[in-house]
Amino acid sequence: MQKYKKLFEPIKIGPIEIKNRFAMAPMGPLGLADSEGGFNQRGVEYYTARARGGVGLVITGVTFVDNAIEEHDVCHVPCSTHNPVHFIRTAREMTERIHAYDARIFLQLSGGFGRVTIPTNLGDHPPVAPSPIPHRWLDKTCRELSVAEIKQIVESFGKGAYNAKRAGFDGVQIHAVHEGYLIDQFAISLFNQRTDDYGGSLENRLRFAKEIVEEIKKTCGADFPVTLRYSPKSFIKGLRDGALPGEEFEEKGRDIPEGIEAAKLLVSYGYDALDIDVGSYDSWWWSHPPMYQAKGLYIPYAKIIKDVVDVPIICAGRMDNPSLALNALEDGACDMVSLGRPLLADESYVNKLRSGKTSDIRPCLSCQEGCMGRIQEYSSLNCAVNPRACRERETELTPALKSRKILIAGGGVAGCEAARVLSLRGHKPIIYESTGRLGGNLIPGGAPDFKDDDHALIAWYENTLKELNVEVHLNTIVTPELISKNQIDGLIIATGSKPKMFNLGDNSKVYSAAQVLLKNVDPGSKTVIVGGGLVGCELALWLADQGRKVTLVEVQNKLLALNGPLCHANSEMLEKLVPFKGVEVLTSAKIIKTTDKGILLEANNKTEEVPCDSVILAVGYTSENSLYNELKYEFSDIHVIGDARKVSNIMYAIWDAFEVASKL
Repeated sequence: MQKYKKLFEPIKIGPIEIKNRFAMAPMGPLGLADSEGGFNQRGVEYYTARARGGVGLVITGVTFVDNAIEEHDVCHVPCSTHNPVHFIRTAREMTERIHAYDARIFLQLSGGFGRVTIPTNLGDHPPVAPSPIPHRWLDKTCRELSVAEIKQIVESFGKGAYNAKRAGFDGVQIHAVHEGYLIDQFAISLFNQRTDDYGGSLENRLRFAKEIVEEIKKTCGADFPVTLRYSPKSFIKGLRDGALPGEEFEEKGRDIPEGIEAAKLLVSYGYDALDIDVGSYDSWWWSHPPMYQAKGLYIPYAKIIKDVVDVPIICAGRMDNPSLALNALEDGACDMVSLGRPLLADESYVNKLRSGKTSDIRPCLSCQEGCMGRIQEYSSLNCAVNPRACRERETELTPALKSRKILIAGGGVAGCEAARVLSLRGHKPIIYESTGRLGGNLIPGGAPDFKDDDHALIAWYENTLKELNVEVHLNTIVTPELISKNQIDGLIIATGSKPKMFNLGDNSKVYSAAQVLLKNVDPGSKTVIVGGGLVGCELALWLADQGRKVTLVEVQNKLLALNGPLCHANSEMLEKLVPFKGVEVLTSAKIIKTTDKGILLEANNKTEEVPCDSVILAVGYTSENSLYNELKYEFSDIHVIGDARKVSNIMYAIWDAFEVASKL
């Protein structure tokens, strides 16, 4: 821990002292509110678990202060102004429990979404905005807010913050002059075409944010901390069009020079700290960075702002590497490190780092399957690799009444998770894996350098199972005879899936994506990838980065057509990255057969030959469930999980395993 000692030094925001340099980043608390806008028990347990896990400052996800001007479903997130008495009662239980761990908690207060309002929340009401501008996703024009409505929202901030203070919150964070939410739309000239006191000059465009902090300080006192989520750069090429890393473009949103001036003004207005990121909903792979973005991507922008203001700077953005986080503090880029998704994956990240147990930290994959993906599709915050996130009480493991010997066929993530949970409950799991290592399809899937965290998850399972003394047999195929020799009490089939292959005539240079990713074969300098799903697109990026000429062929009319639901930040970035990296994309195209020179395909109602050294099939997987089908009538307690049950993604492999193993 001595190496990371600086990360555990106290710091002050306003008069409030925080015990270390770790903040829990705000994430949308979907599913954590009750029908009256209070925190439900899931929310209380979720935030308390992160405080118990060692984080110094908990920042809740977005909570609305207004439900009249911009209507929201009551209440899909907490709301401190909807039913103040009830909010204070439920939140007070949470803040008191969090304070017991010597942690602090700020409530994030939102002024609204404006043109980026989630379509399902709009109903028949027109979206609001500073000016009559297009909605981000819908073919609708936003209604311009009146000055009276702005004043009403400002007043609501004062009331919301006052209720937060009564509920025991140590401060608030304003959501936000960042990511293109409503207050940010006022601040950016692209969206703000007003000619009154809230439009025109930078000072006028920031007036909304200025009046908010002044109202809160007036209502709650000058010593009540008010922080701001802030993006000094937007990465907007145009409406609904964002820029990629390394792309040359003309910034149409907020650029660095204005971002610096805005930061100075915001601090002069009374904000006690700035929580830095970059991006917007028009380029939201910056605001919600997938694995295709670099670790610590906000550090350079935090440093720019840190150099010009005299309040603490909080920096988020894939900061889970502790050495990177430490360097950011030592280089003067920021004062606090903000962890969002890493604390979904492992609520005890901070305590494990403090005690030197870094190998025990369950890694975040930046897959966004369980967090942003489920928020956008199901209005529920979860985590792909941690089934207990946001369900801490409901999924608490109970000791088994009787220890049982459970054989697990397959050492992919489903088999590993099942063994982990069974062992924690007191059972005796035994894993049999047919290959030479644990990990299954995560091994080829994690081959691209931007997916290193997939291999980190494998390493975490290997370390965890070793610490739990789980018996593991590699290079062993499970047969009925082997099972009968073990005299088991239960059987879990987690044999995974295998790549789909089909005959293209001469198959001598036809490979599966897994063969190429594992470097079992050389695809040559020119290759054709068949299948524009997630595997095909990521493989195309990986090969293009190696300098190979890649043609990506997809039978559907667009890439990623059959994948889902992917987080839109991931899918939209991936769709843009593929052509940006020089990959030729042929959609609505069908492969016919291989030829002496390459491959024959049909596209745009004509047949053409594409020269290539190899053809790589990335057309999906089929369940490997033959063992289950052979044995399903032989055992009363047999379960099939993960891809062996149904081909899906890593989240459902882990969640399947957790559900079954937690109840055996």
